[in-house]
Amino acid sequence: MTASTESLTERPAWKALKAHYNGVRDLHLRKLFAGDPRRGEQMTAEAAGIYLDYSKNRIAAETLKLLLGLAETSGLRRRIGAMFRGEKINVSERRAVLHVALRAPKGASIMVDGENVVPAVHDVLDRMADFSERVRNGAWKGHTGKRIRSVVNIGSGGSDLGPVMAYEALRYYTDRTMTFRFVSNVDGTDLIAAYELKYDKAAEARSVARAEAPTITPKARSTGNRSGCQPGINVGMMG
Repeated sequence: MTASTESLTERPAWKALKAHYNGVRDLHLRKLFAGDPRRGEQMTAEAAGIYLDYSKNRIAAETLKLLLGLAETSGLRRRIGAMFRGEKINVSERRAVLHVALRAPKGASIMVDGENVVPAVHDVLDRMADFSERVRNGAWKGHTGKRIRSVVNIGSGGSDLGPVMAYEALRYYTDRTMTFRFVSNVDGTDLIAAYELKYDKAAEARSVARAEAPTITPKARSTGNRSGCQPGINVGMMG
């Protein structure tokens, strides 16, 4: 799939949306609710146990119509279909965008270059789940044979934000005997601050999380991570 050569801001649908914005930007929510008593019921969406109420935003029915028009003229529906089909819609790297494969059930099929990638994805997910369970129950131990009590996640972008968000959402259900820290800065100061906390380094696991395409940032952090370990302890990279 090739990228459109027309700038988004030059499209008629965008210009119509911009003109509409100039007309509603100063509207007060009280006026919008007064003009549409059912606004709080109609401007909602619900799926997968999540309820979204977007009625308290400065939008009107015309706003939604124009937004959908922009999506349609931009070929969003076609591109969503291409993503699920495993087409190479990432034009800068000439590769498929496989976020959907990470969320696909085991019986699903997403073909990329003639191969169903879903089984390989679930193989990795199963190994991740097994590793996590062994860390939690103490079966997977550190270099000295001690149970892991401290975890440092090292990553950038989604490799940092994703684990941080998951931890913050679920930390009230964690094993309180374990501690978790997150490092996202390539500057060694960030690593030093995480490692200088008082805990038993022999009971620590360090996870270097990175995107599939290697870049200088995770490589630099990985090097700093290795140099910060105790002598004689081998460090591997996961991700």
